[in-house]
Amino acid sequence: MRVRKRQGRRLLAALCGLAAVMAAAPASVAAAEDTSADLRAAATRPAFRMPFVCGQTWRGSNWQGHSPAHSIDWNHYDANGTPDDLGRRVLASAGGTVLSSYYATDTGYGNTVVIGHGNGWRTRYSHLKSRDVQKGDTVSRGQRVGTVGATSALYDIPPHLHYEQIHDGSVVVAVVQGVTWYDYLARYQTSTNGC
Repeated sequence: MRVRKRQGRRLLAALCGLAAVMAAAPASVAAAEDTSADLRAAATRPAFRMPFVCGQTWRGSNWQGHSPAHSIDWNHYDANGTPDDLGRRVLASAGGTVLSSYYATDTGYGNTVVIGHGNGWRTRYSHLKSRDVQKGDTVSRGQRVGTVGATSALYDIPPHLHYEQIHDGSVVVAVVQGVTWYDYLARYQTSTNGC
């Protein structure tokens, strides 16, 4: 009788252990899939440069509540600290094909250019004063795609460039010239685009 009870307990313990392993397996597989997707995205991410002329220093900000999350607003200031970005050149931060060039009336983007870079990667440049490329154009990194503006069908905004890096349809945390722009940062960066 004691032998059967011990065998029953061992069998129950083994089944509980197996159930725990089986329950954890989907989470482990999902974590491995998430990690491998992140690694694939990192491996295919273009070497994005700042979308500005070589040597220019801009202040980037991706503040809490910014829509969409992870996007960066760029501003330029003169030697006295006065904003002077209106009309400054906006450059492609990587080579690719222009997927769209339009004035958005249903969002706050205003004049917008979206460039596809392959492997699910895109960049979006918004609030432009002018758009210098059209859908279907092939652009190289450093090519002018427009100028900084303050266009928006919905909002009264000061001049700045709204910039996004998009992977597989989702705006992601940007990496610009090897610098990761984690959320809720404000910092200065100097462009090496076209240097």
